[in-house]
Amino acid sequence: MTTTGDSARTEADAPTRSPYLMLALATVGFALNFWAWALLSPLGPLFRQNGTLGTLSESDVALMVAVPVVVGSLGRIVVGALTDRYGGRVMFPLVSAATIVPVLFLAFFALDSYALILVGGFFLGIAGTAFAVGVPFVNAWFPPERRGLAVGIFGAGMGGTAISALTTVNLYSEVGHRAPFLITAFALAVYTVVSWLVLRDAPGRSLPTTSLVTRLVANARLPITWQACVMYAVAFGGYVAFSVYLPAYLRTEYGLTPGGAANRMAGFVVVAVLMRPVGGWLSDRLSPIPVLAGGFAVVTVGAAVAATHPPVDSLGAAAFLSMAAALGCGSGATFALVARVTDPARVGGVTGLVGAAGGFGGFVPPLLMGYIYGRTDSYAIGLGLLSITAALTLVLTLTVVRRTARDHDEAEARVRLG
Repeated sequence: MTTTGDSARTEADAPTRSPYLMLALATVGFALNFWAWALLSPLGPLFRQNGTLGTLSESDVALMVAVPVVVGSLGRIVVGALTDRYGGRVMFPLVSAATIVPVLFLAFFALDSYALILVGGFFLGIAGTAFAVGVPFVNAWFPPERRGLAVGIFGAGMGGTAISALTTVNLYSEVGHRAPFLITAFALAVYTVVSWLVLRDAPGRSLPTTSLVTRLVANARLPITWQACVMYAVAFGGYVAFSVYLPAYLRTEYGLTPGGAANRMAGFVVVAVLMRPVGGWLSDRLSPIPVLAGGFAVVTVGAAVAATHPPVDSLGAAAFLSMAAALGCGSGATFALVARVTDPARVGGVTGLVGAAGGFGGFVPPLLMGYIYGRTDSYAIGLGLLSITAALTLVLTLTVVRRTARDHDEAEARVRLG
């Protein structure tokens, strides 16, 4: 084994597997963990409506659905760095198995207690760290010119939230209160076994040789890290915020039933999921900067329109679906940019930090929206703030981020020319 800088190269100790098989298994694992991560979101409005947990305020529901988001986001920082060291072959089964515990806790002990749901939701956040496992794992299996699309396809696993939106309320109401949790736990258990037996890390992947703390500090100091954190906090954070809070928003603002609100949220999620690989693919061909700029421009306009309380089935639907497409593209383009300008040995660590920012970006808006609504009976202020934030991020993308990407490309060109 030879060491260069802060990383070393190692060959896989198992026969080489197909990159596309590894991508498919990683995407399935991401989707299953995100399914678990989003289990509480569709149930929030239902709990508030039927009084199962007593009288809940809008802020109580927002906190319930936001707790797994923030825990999963912060956990990505450590899990991403651990993935750089131990690889996805170890970390995917480990995260999936650990997620089963809070899912079963919620099923058997917590469904009649708001406090216990918050406890279960805290540990359910483990599922959200799967993203920081998959990006470096997939990134190592593909050459640079195909990483945007590959990571974008993996990112489509965030559609696990759509599975939750489409199934959780119906299973809870019609099959049994424990049903959505038990089915999810079973799916995770099967994936844990399959991933342990089949997943392999890419031959020759880079291994770090410095300590975890040293790597975290070094990764945090990279310009691309904080820039990608800002962009992902808006792009993926916006997606997470809507995917966890949209049912409550539609229920309160438009008077929809819990099932109707969950179905519309699922439509939002599906559009965002389908557009994430498109964002990665476009980034491979055009460069990530114009894709990111276009996405933030659409969110700026869409949020401003949504703030006017348009009809839910016409202009409102167009505004939210446009934002879904833009947020999906922007999420894919952000990690296409990270893969393009980051040393492969640091992708996991940088992904953890950026992923944490994205999750945190999804944690704050539901709480803010609930707080503002509780005092003004209006969501317009919150949506207006989203529009302003997206506009500022657009400016950042076209100035500072564009310069970082250009400087990297110029440095690469100098290396190639000797």
